[in-house]
Amino acid sequence: MNYTIPQLANYIKQQQVIAYPTEAVFGLGCDPRSESAVLKLLALKQRPLEKGLILVAPHLDLLLPFIDQSRLSHEHWQRLQAEYDRPMTWLVPKSALTPTFLTGEFDSIAIRLCRHPAVTELCEATQTALTSTSANLSGMPPCRTAQEVRAQFGVDFPVLQSAVGGAEKPSEIRDILTNQQIRA
Repeated sequence: MNYTIPQLANYIKQQQVIAYPTEAVFGLGCDPRSESAVLKLLALKQRPLEKGLILVAPHLDLLLPFIDQSRLSHEHWQRLQAEYDRPMTWLVPKSALTPTFLTGEFDSIAIRLCRHPAVTELCEATQTALTSTSANLSGMPPCRTAQEVRAQFGVDFPVLQSAVGGAEKPSEIRDILTNQQIRA
């Protein structure tokens, strides 16, 4: 079945997990404010809670509630919003309201400004950021097509039939405070 943006937005609003294309691979996403949805995502992916998740949104305002803004300087905000040659995920200090089911064992939250059209449309339709972890079962390669998502998660899994962006690898991860590279 080919799902539309409004259908997938409804799944997200109903605390379900979907798959959608990002810059390099398909991501598994849900409403990051919903503990039950995040726990479904972690169980589906066979991912331990301690690892934490990435949040994506096309603009910063959807990510601000998750960030301890008082700990970021002007330089940090510039780094966070800059354009890069490849997808860039930043570990930023988490706000006091950011739940541990998103951050795992960390005092930070991983965020990425993602301007892939699918992410933009889904975030605008749901008015929230999305969780973003690669769409694959533990030990399997990340899915790069909707067909690969269905092969791993079942033919009825809600996935947006659309192409991933032009990035060859998933996002680089850096610490916003130190600019230290965590994942190449």
